[in-house]
Amino acid sequence: MKLKDYRNDEVTGATAAALEAYETALSAFQRWRCGADVPLERAIALAPRFAMAHVLDAYRFLTSRDPTVVARARTARSALVGLEMNRRERLHAEAIRAAVEDDYEGAKVRLDALLDEFPRDVLALQVGHAFDYATGDEARMADRVASVLPAWSDSTPGYSAVLAMYAFSLVESGDYRAAERMARSALARDPDDARARHALAHVHEMTGRHGEGIGTLRESVDSWSRGTVAATHCWWHLALFHLALGDRLTALSIYDASIRARRSLEVADLIDASALLWRLELEGADIGGRWTELAAAWAPHIEDGFCSFNDIHAMLAFVGARDEARARTLEKELVRRRELPTRHGETTRLVGLAACRGIMAHGRGDHREAVDLLGRLPFCVQRIGGSHAQRDVVYLTLMQSLDHLRRPAMKVAA
Repeated sequence: MKLKDYRNDEVTGATAAALEAYETALSAFQRWRCGADVPLERAIALAPRFAMAHVLDAYRFLTSRDPTVVARARTARSALVGLEMNRRERLHAEAIRAAVEDDYEGAKVRLDALLDEFPRDVLALQVGHAFDYATGDEARMADRVASVLPAWSDSTPGYSAVLAMYAFSLVESGDYRAAERMARSALARDPDDARARHALAHVHEMTGRHGEGIGTLRESVDSWSRGTVAATHCWWHLALFHLALGDRLTALSIYDASIRARRSLEVADLIDASALLWRLELEGADIGGRWTELAAAWAPHIEDGFCSFNDIHAMLAFVGARDEARARTLEKELVRRRELPTRHGETTRLVGLAACRGIMAHGRGDHREAVDLLGRLPFCVQRIGGSHAQRDVVYLTLMQSLDHLRRPAMKVAA
């Protein structure tokens, strides 16, 4: 008899024990908890021909922003070759092949087809959601989750994660009231769902409820700061709330104690660090030597050629550190890569190079050029991916350069 997963979809090559381990790993992956790798490795060891275990193994690499991590999906994909698979699993394998080849749009098309037939496949939903986020496909993100919701209910394992995904999608679509309702509904079902807690932080950010955002994150700190992959990012949100209320010292202390205390080299953590320090500097905070450390951490990624969102945050660090050599090296790399027929080449042509040059112009005080470069971007900047809250760093830089042009510094007579 064919085994079925916890959402009643058939799986191939599994044993009962391997399926249980797989579901433990999948739950952690859904809820942004650390440690999914341990039960997943157990599932594969117990059932080496368990197709969905290898699928999850590939996806956990493909949803990263670090190209060295993404490259590890090739090994996981190779494990699928020659395995018996049903139609759902074959669609997953096709989506993985497309993503490994950097064809995220092709991967999303295959995941759409999969969800049309198997709307309770939460892994397909989560990965499609992640690819929408990475490519700035806000409309598709919301539509994707909305289309499968009728097939879900409280009786289906993973429902809270689906509600959390929908909450984030609604934030990015501008429906903040519905987003908050969905996030709170997810948390009522699973108070430790870090994804839902993160979606609620975005609601508070986008609606300007900074004090409430601080209170909500502070009172739930144990649930999102321990054993989650979202800890650094939620600390970033907390720092932004304090900064919005004019409390630069607390925001800076969060940077030191919770964002760069471990000197993490993970790209996601470097992004949060750059974004916070740049905002602090725009607000007049004394950054001291923090930029130098961060620029050095970004240096190995100059030639990644993978993601314009990463490039922009690397440039923030180089410009913040007054590291003209690295900034120029990254600029030259982007000039070269914009000619390539790749996903990164396209976003570099549309947004990445102009945004990086605009940040460089702002850093050297050439605010007219900064406005000229950054002012062209509002209608396509979502193509770099990320959230509205994250992409605000481009607008904030543009606004400050505009302010410099509108209110030039007073010249003191000799």
